[in-house]
Amino acid sequence: MFKAANNYDMFDPESGRLVLECREEKLGVFTKLLRFTDYKRATPFHIEIREPGGENLIEIKRGISLFLSEVEVFDGEGNLLGCFKQKLFSLGGKFDVYGADGMVLCSLRGKWTGWDFSFGLDGVEFARVNKQWSGFGKELFTTADTYMLSIDESLDSDHPLRKLIIAAVMCIDMVLKE
Repeated sequence: MFKAANNYDMFDPESGRLVLECREEKLGVFTKLLRFTDYKRATPFHIEIREPGGENLIEIKRGISLFLSEVEVFDGEGNLLGCFKQKLFSLGGKFDVYGADGMVLCSLRGKWTGWDFSFGLDGVEFARVNKQWSGFGKELFTTADTYMLSIDESLDSDHPLRKLIIAAVMCIDMVLKE
């Protein structure tokens, strides 16, 4: 009930096996206090995505955000993978995904309903995220959400955009839905 940090788990939808753990463990005392106020949207975050009980794969960091968020994404060794920059006027939410070289790799666009998001560039879709209905009780009495991520098979498994897309799913909830 009084938990300031956000925690997420990623499961394989077919097997139900835990694939990734996403934890926000490096929060300062002041940030924790602000999480219980109306300033929650503006608080910084530092999320670590890792294999269950193991290696850190991705780090997502954002400083204080007053209007538009800019989020940096690093690999497990601290190397910059890219960043996300939120766009000002969009009904369902939008941000551009940049590579480490500063070039736009794709854009995340949400529908006005807030349930469907797509990653694409110039008419080519790389991935899709859909919010799943969790049932009346869970939706009404908790802030827990369930999202389904589908990445196009044409995107190579070692392409840096894959890690950026996974990181962006965390940003959907942290930046657009808080």
